[in-house]
Amino acid sequence: MKSQLAKQFIIYCFCLFSMLSFSQTELKNKIVDFTTLMPIESASIYIKNTTIGTVSNQDGKFVLQVSNELQLDTLIISSIGYKSFKIPVNEFDNTEEIYLEEDIAALDEIILIAENRPTTGNDIILKAIERLSENLPDSAYIQKGFLRHKERNSKEFKWLIESAITVYDSGYSSSSEDHLKINVDQVRKSYDLRDVDSIFSYYSYLKRYENNRKLKAKNLKRDTIKTSSLVKAIKWNDTRVNGLENLFKGKLNLVRNSNAAKALFGENILDKHQFKLDTVLVDNDRKIYKIQISDSKDFVGLDTDGIFNEGFKAQGWVYIYWDNYAIKKIEYELVAASDAQKSRSKTLFGTQLNHKLVMTYMEYNDKMYPNYIYYETPKLVNVGLKTSEKLTEEEKAKYYNEERFYYTIQEILFSDIIEDDQIIAEALLADWDSDIFAPRPYDKAFWKNYNILLESEEDEQLIKDLSKRASLFKQ
Repeated sequence: MKSQLAKQFIIYCFCLFSMLSFSQTELKNKIVDFTTLMPIESASIYIKNTTIGTVSNQDGKFVLQVSNELQLDTLIISSIGYKSFKIPVNEFDNTEEIYLEEDIAALDEIILIAENRPTTGNDIILKAIERLSENLPDSAYIQKGFLRHKERNSKEFKWLIESAITVYDSGYSSSSEDHLKINVDQVRKSYDLRDVDSIFSYYSYLKRYENNRKLKAKNLKRDTIKTSSLVKAIKWNDTRVNGLENLFKGKLNLVRNSNAAKALFGENILDKHQFKLDTVLVDNDRKIYKIQISDSKDFVGLDTDGIFNEGFKAQGWVYIYWDNYAIKKIEYELVAASDAQKSRSKTLFGTQLNHKLVMTYMEYNDKMYPNYIYYETPKLVNVGLKTSEKLTEEEKAKYYNEERFYYTIQEILFSDIIEDDQIIAEALLADWDSDIFAPRPYDKAFWKNYNILLESEEDEQLIKDLSKRASLFKQ
């Protein structure tokens, strides 16, 4: 029975995508600031009253697949602080760049009429946290999305995975640790050109599973370790540090997990953060608070198992709607602040910025659902010099700076939202697998009309370079 229901759910999903693929229109363009003529990054592009949408890349460009059934619906392009651009889908022109004009509400006027409303950044944030139970989904739902997970140093991509994913969430009131599920449905690209000559992951792996307290990384010799063992350790470390499970269930899912124990945006939020009201902007004709995040009396820590991920100060911005205190967007960074973390970050990563997070939300049926996630963090690989030749200090510095320091980026774009109880119940009977490494055959028909994040021009070139030098990762 379980197998039969699971198959029915899979058939439903394929039927859904098949129906969408019969007739699609591709909307593709660039969004530009009217005054500065600079591209607008992370603008929202979506069909009104649906969850179909995307965001613009760092060049201001986007691509969106829209079913021909929605030709008469309204396309909305919006970005916080700008007047929205609205047009029927069938009138959209792919050849004309889209210019957005600045739109700012006057802060002084807002404060004057703000009777019985919080007026400080701290109070507005506390009000928004109090309203999360009303503004976030309170029942189970499924979201379809696109994941791009890449790893690079300052010169080139070393790793790239693009996947279609499904996320099940039981609702804000329940624990994501116990109930949230993730499945990798399809793989679009999977290239791996990482050097397997770092033993730090292997050292951590052995410490974790063999509990050998006397083990030292310097005592491990690369030529005595099987490559397959190193690959296994690297995969384990990728999952431990940057896995999808951590991103959704961990502390950095600030809004969804604010009711968890020791949450960063939980009961003691002001012990580790301070918030200052900067101004009031406009987002798609709605007033929205822009609030600055700064450090407080305590350091921020992530409690990562086996890793010193403590001693940070927070900085960034939170955008909160004026009318219902719903959180629209969070830009959140953790910077090394304690002496121990500053030293560690400088030595291992070459940067003091350890975590950079951007999360935006879409409003659907009066609730705020995840729309876009960007997460960036440096990564220790320590590939080290393997030559007996004498090198100049300039050569050493070049190798050290360009090759040793890596960082990883995960981007997720969500589209379809499924709230049907029967479909959700059937889906939960299937086997869920969040392993982005698991080999899956490429399905050209599936990807033809699936909404993805458009690569930036720089990334597009780096991806081309990577694909020339790396074969499809099949291990």
